[in-house]
Amino acid sequence: METFKSKVWVLGDDIDTDIIIPTDYLALKTIEDMKQYAFSPLRPELSSQIKNGDVIVAGKNFGCGSSREQAPEIIKALNVKCVIAKSFARIFFRNAINNGLLLIENPDIYEDVTEGDEIEVCVNRCIKYKGREYAIASLPQNLVDIINAGGLVQAMRRRNGLEPLR
Repeated sequence: METFKSKVWVLGDDIDTDIIIPTDYLALKTIEDMKQYAFSPLRPELSSQIKNGDVIVAGKNFGCGSSREQAPEIIKALNVKCVIAKSFARIFFRNAINNGLLLIENPDIYEDVTEGDEIEVCVNRCIKYKGREYAIASLPQNLVDIINAGGLVQAMRRRNGLEPLR
């Protein structure tokens, strides 16, 4: 399994899809056009501050609200390595997996972590932060395969022996 170290961005509870990408920007042509507005109702500067491989740590019910697929797509387009939260809205969880975005549930790290710090994630094993290990549940292999492929469509193309999407 993969292990990586990342800078942390901390968000609160109930980060809904309207905070992740406000409705006003859904009319833009591409996810690339939309991503600059990610989290703008909460922190307008955040999308420009997130760097490749960073991690978002949030409270409970991340991704609640509408079922728009653009929400996880935009987080992925920001090159966020994963989102760790106390809990996720179920439809957001599945949309994220289908779009190749790793989500990790953990009830404790949100209370301990400080924005800007670095954490180490050992996928399907634990999160390491300041000498402490936080247990995480393993995702089933079929979901890991989807994430590793970059999303459900790419995973099915691989499974069926078709060229990977570009």
